[in-house]
Amino acid sequence: MNGFAFSHGAALCASLIVTIGAQNAYVLRQGIQRSHVGKIVTLCTLSDFALIAAGVGGASALVGRYPLFVHAMLYVGLAYLVWFGVSAWRRALKPGHAVLDANGAQNGQTPAAPVQRASGVILTTLALTWLNPHVYLDTFLLIGTAGAREPEGARVAFALGAMSVSAVWFVGLGYGARVLAPLFKRATAWRVLDGAIGSMVLLIAVTQLR
Repeated sequence: MNGFAFSHGAALCASLIVTIGAQNAYVLRQGIQRSHVGKIVTLCTLSDFALIAAGVGGASALVGRYPLFVHAMLYVGLAYLVWFGVSAWRRALKPGHAVLDANGAQNGQTPAAPVQRASGVILTTLALTWLNPHVYLDTFLLIGTAGAREPEGARVAFALGAMSVSAVWFVGLGYGARVLAPLFKRATAWRVLDGAIGSMVLLIAVTQLR
């Protein structure tokens, strides 16, 4: 396996997946409540696997047929990354940053959450994954086109690197959320996280300019 391509895919996925958007916030909250965590983690991970594979494979075909179009779209994606990174920095510097609502938890203790039906949780997870436009931008346009620019024999390693980070992230987020709950009730923690996200996203945007 091409170790450089694997690490490239892992680094790119890591810079994108840590964004606290609708999907990750939902996984985090469900993890705090310990409600259907296994189902949510499995759905999110398998969905990412499918999207990454389709992105790298589909973008590879597009690069062969329409190289100028694909590269132009890549730079559109990079412009989005720059905007997103700057926005994250602005949130990190903004006083009164929003904090995680842990259903009124105090002193690190989470009250019993209401029982949730598995069907509702599954549908919500699928909707937040497959109806989220940022998912397609990240996996197909950014990860896909970056993978497509790898040598043909290294594309599988690139995709596996991105998939491995995705799996580790969702498992860690879902099952580690309860431990992090007291920390993320503080605005400072979110500001530090946003600052780190902004730095990683801007760094990855610069490294993709080749």
